[in-house]
Amino acid sequence: MTERKSVIRNIAEVPWKEFPNHFGGALSKPLVDAEGLGAQHVDHRISCYEPMAYVALHTHKVQEQIYHVLSGEGLFEHDGEKTVVRAHDVIFIPPGVEHAFYNTGLDRLVFLVITSPPSDD
Repeated sequence: MTERKSVIRNIAEVPWKEFPNHFGGALSKPLVDAEGLGAQHVDHRISCYEPMAYVALHTHKVQEQIYHVLSGEGLFEHDGEKTVVRAHDVIFIPPGVEHAFYNTGLDRLVFLVITSPPSDD
């Protein structure tokens, strides 16, 4: 059995990545994931969307997600409705809910994404 250890990760060591179905400068840093740290039950990212960047409408079959907005503002679309979200807003997305996130503001939209269990994207 492989020994499990806690890890401290410096955010500057993790490269930005544009995941599938993310467009226009919708970048994320996978901070805690299966690939980088061997996490089995959670995926934790910080995302930074430039103005006009977005993730296309999509659903997750079994994953729950939390988006925690740190700065900026944008539109969160879920179940056909669009809602303005800003710093300190927290969004919970259960499995099966179609959703998208758009930076419609003037500045970068920065938010945390926590997914459990980790998705395959």
